Amino acid sequence: MEKNVALIGCGRIAGHHCKSIAAIDGIRVAAVCDLELSKASIYSREFDVPAFNNYHEMFKKVPDIDIAAIITPSGMHYEHATDVIQRYKKHVIIEKPTFMRLNQVAKAYEIAKTANKRIFPVFQNRYNKAVVRLRRAFDNGELGEVRLVSVRLRWCRPERYYNLAPWRGTFSHDGGALTNQTIHHIDLLRHLGGEVEKVNATMRTLGARIEVEDSVVATAIYKSGALGTIEATTAARPDDFEASISFVCAKGLAQIGGIAVNELQVFTPEPTACQINSEDFSRIKNHGAVYGFGHTGMYQDIVADLNGEIGFPLDRKDCIKTLGLLHAFYRSDETNSWVNVDDQMESSRLGTENGEISNLYRTPEPK
Repeated sequence: MEKNVALIGCGRIAGHHCKSIAAIDGIRVAAVCDLELSKASIYSREFDVPAFNNYHEMFKKVPDIDIAAIITPSGMHYEHATDVIQRYKKHVIIEKPTFMRLNQVAKAYEIAKTANKRIFPVFQNRYNKAVVRLRRAFDNGELGEVRLVSVRLRWCRPERYYNLAPWRGTFSHDGGALTNQTIHHIDLLRHLGGEVEKVNATMRTLGARIEVEDSVVATAIYKSGALGTIEATTAARPDDFEASISFVCAKGLAQIGGIAVNELQVFTPEPTACQINSEDFSRIKNHGAVYGFGHTGMYQDIVADLNGEIGFPLDRKDCIKTLGLLHAFYRSDETNSWVNVDDQMESSRLGTENGEISNLYRTPEPK
C-alpha cells in the first residue's frame, strides 16, 4: 500500500523532499504545510496536493497521512515531532540535526515506542556513492586501520542568510557552523572512522553578527587510537568551496570531497573506483547541490522499513551517538578543555530554550 507523506515546514529543502518522494514507488506527497501559506502553496501547485498553514487542520482534513516530515526550525523538531506522534499517531521523518538536546532523543524515541510509531532521522550523505564505497572499504579491510581523519568544510553564509528568519544563527533553534552545516560530517566521523573517545574544540564568530559560531577548529582522538582534525567555517567568501573528509590508513589513503562529500577524489587501493563512485550534484536546482541525491535512497529505505522488508539503517543508538559527539565539541569550547564523548553530557548553549522564538513557530490547535 502506498504511503502518504505530509511536509511540515516548506523552507529551502522542502522541494528537495518532494522531488525525492516523487522519484520512487510506494510513497507520495499527500499534503504540505507551512505557517506562511504562500510557501506551502508553491509545492501544492507543483505536486497537486492541498496546502495548509496549520498542521492540526491538515491532519483533520487529510486523515490518511502515514508519515510527517518535520522540516521546521531545528529547535522546534522535538516539540513538533512528539506532538505529531502523540496526538495524531503518525511516523515522523526529522531533518538534521534531528534534535538539539541529547535528552530529547531518548524522550522522543520512548514516545514513539509507546505509540508504536517510527522515527526516521535524516543523514542523507550516508547514501552518497562515495560514502557507501568507503564504508564498504572499511568493512572489508581494503584500507586497513584508520590512522588520521580530517574534515574540512569551507562554505559561505553571509549575514543576509542569517537575517532570513529569527531562528537562524541562534543557539536555541539553529546552532552554528558545526550543528547546521557540518552535522553530516560529524556523523561521518563516526560512520566511517569509528567511535571517538575525546575531543578538543575552539569556536569563533568571524564572518557575521550572530550569537553562534561560524568557525571551528577541533581535534578528536578515536577509541582505536586514530587522530582526527576538523576545520569548519561558514565564513568563507564569496561562495561555497568544499566539504571533504579524508582518511590516512594503514593500507592506503581515501578522500571524499566536492560540494557535499559527493566525489571520491582519492582511493589508493583502487584508483579507478573514483570516477564511478562520484556524483555530480551541481545540476540539482534550488540549492540542491548541498543536499545531493541521498534523500531518495532514504525514502526508499523508509518504505522498505514500513513494509517490513528491511530495518531503517539509522536507529536510536546511532542518532544519540552522533548528537552526543556534536555536544562534546561544544562542551569542549565551553570548558576550554578535552571532553570525553561517552560522558554524554549536554552543551550549556546548544538547544537552550527561547520561548520568544519558539512562539513564532508554534501552531495553535483550531478551536
